[in-house]
Amino acid sequence: MIDKRKNYYLTIDTETANTLDDPLVYDIGGAIHDKKGNIYETFSFLIYDIFCLEKALMRTAYYADKLPLYTEKIQNQEIKLVNFSTAKKHIAKLSKKYNIKAIIAHNMFFDYRAVSTTQRYITKSKYRHFLPYDIPLYCTLNMARSTVLKQKSYISWTKEYGYTTKAGRPRATAEILYKYLSGQNNFIEEHTGLADVLIEIQIFAWIMRQNKKTNKLAFKSR
Repeated sequence: MIDKRKNYYLTIDTETANTLDDPLVYDIGGAIHDKKGNIYETFSFLIYDIFCLEKALMRTAYYADKLPLYTEKIQNQEIKLVNFSTAKKHIAKLSKKYNIKAIIAHNMFFDYRAVSTTQRYITKSKYRHFLPYDIPLYCTLNMARSTVLKQKSYISWTKEYGYTTKAGRPRATAEILYKYLSGQNNFIEEHTGLADVLIEIQIFAWIMRQNKKTNKLAFKSR
């Protein structure tokens, strides 16, 4: 039973092939959760249109190394092979079911571009939008920059362990932020959709617990 008094969120993460300028999604994971990080539903989709139909692209060196992992996930029923349109419909259905307050990603700018580029590529630009258009998009990278990255303790920690840019500023990838909040400095991100979503939800909940003013929105307008 859905508690309508709560605010629900959908966090997503994509894994992409092709270039960073024109990313094509082959794996998208997501989870419905609240601001405390309690999870209510998850999904893990391997995108048939890219993973299976763009075989030459998926066989390139970097992605070829990941193929056995996905074969194992399919065999263990940890991921479901679907068309991109099915993933889109599922997200729309979940968004309506939970009346979600926002869709979240770490570096939403990239994930938004990835799903939009894939949508246009697959439909030959007949359809251009993948995420429900009337739902705000939050970015936990923006949220971290306006809160955690300003804290002396985080700045000192990143310097101690070398998690800084060439200019000496603290970095804030999901993996680094999770290392910090969990105290697990040996943590390595799996870089598959749902696995990464689960740590990004904890980052979101951690930032929300701080009760600080944050810059949540990924875009001022779409």
